[in-house]
Amino acid sequence: MQFFPPPLMTKTNTIQSLDVLKTLGDARRVAILRTLMSREATISQLGRQMGMHPAKIRYHLKQLESAGLVEFAFSRETYGFVEKFYRATAQAFFINRVLLPEPGKQGTVYALGSHDPALELLSRHLAGPRTPDFVAIPVGSLDGLIALRQGFCQLTACHLYDPADGEYNLPYVRHLFPGQAMRVVTLVNREQGLAVAPGNPKGIRGLTDLTRSDLTFINRKTGSGTRLWLDHQLRVRGIESARIRGYTAEVSTHREVAEAVRQGRADLGLAVYAAARAANLDFIPLFEERFDLVAPETRYHDPLLAPALETINSAAFRREVAALGGYDTSHTGESQAVES
Repeated sequence: MQFFPPPLMTKTNTIQSLDVLKTLGDARRVAILRTLMSREATISQLGRQMGMHPAKIRYHLKQLESAGLVEFAFSRETYGFVEKFYRATAQAFFINRVLLPEPGKQGTVYALGSHDPALELLSRHLAGPRTPDFVAIPVGSLDGLIALRQGFCQLTACHLYDPADGEYNLPYVRHLFPGQAMRVVTLVNREQGLAVAPGNPKGIRGLTDLTRSDLTFINRKTGSGTRLWLDHQLRVRGIESARIRGYTAEVSTHREVAEAVRQGRADLGLAVYAAARAANLDFIPLFEERFDLVAPETRYHDPLLAPALETINSAAFRREVAALGGYDTSHTGESQAVES
């Protein structure tokens, strides 16, 4: 006799509990879970597949079951024996957790998003004992907006260009935060281009040189605004990324790009002028863009953000940003409300 429960309805599940993450800290349990995500299996079948004694499989299976990751699926009688089949409780699991530094005495503002030297300067301005700490974590523009939507940070920094609208950031904010009042604050307008060795010894002129066999490129990570801009330009020009030597080599910040070129690990990479200048590199300008800070309207009016906003609007901060090179601060501090 066979017993079949109702079909599995939940297709995906989000993991937020640290206890569940601990359960998945064992590679054997992860292997069992992945098998049960693709098909139902018995303890004996799992043991044969993994080369483990059934007693050990049973132990790990109980741990997964207690964590809500695995469940009994059905039983089947075979040659007089009743076999129990197990399955995963979802077809995919998303790990939805972020570990951040402990808040400072005056609180901490977490800004997950794109990297920029001006943002680093803002963080240094807010490092005093009487202001909330400002922690900028470079995860890329797109991932930063997603982290903001999930409540992992109070604001994000981004420079996402939408070719359809010819606009920066606003279309993405409207799309990712439907029905939610948001605020976009301009930090800087900045210049991006190719960072190359001093004197440009290889005669690099622009993006068309990316496919040269004598050049090694250093790329930004997937999801960053710079990477999205580059990939769009490659599509427009009909350039296949597979032809670019070093295209799959990724770093997270403009400073890392400049350092790779300075050390000779790459011949060129996309970076802001300020990063190239700080590394004493030559720079081939390609485009200007708006670099914004994005926050929910409710967060924008939170007293915790007030010191950061006051600093951005100060003349002293603007002068320091301009001194970095490649920045236009004439619109720094301007904000606009965004509603989808």
